[in-house]
Amino acid sequence: MPRQTVTGQQQRAELLAVEALGFIAADAERLGRFLVLTGLEPATVRTAARDPAFLAAVLDHIVGDEALLLAFARDSGLDPGEIVRGCRILRGPDWERDTA
Repeated sequence: MPRQTVTGQQQRAELLAVEALGFIAADAERLGRFLVLTGLEPATVRTAARDPAFLAAVLDHIVGDEALLLAFARDSGLDPGEIVRGCRILRGPDWERDTA
């Protein structure tokens, strides 16, 4: 795959993760649960959002909860599969043990 395409996919996936973070933050209950699960403080989320690994974790959080995934897909007008693909792009290749 050409480097430009990979970079473009990565950038789109990161933008999707930022959008997902906004979706989470827009609801106090969703945000509270996310903060509890991540151990972050509200003041540190903005700094963490600059880290690609954190953005991968945001999409992983969304994808890991089917109701949340469907709600975000509906809210963003995306197919849930696009969100799952974005999550895979940000996570990187699976380890061999993850595919067994």
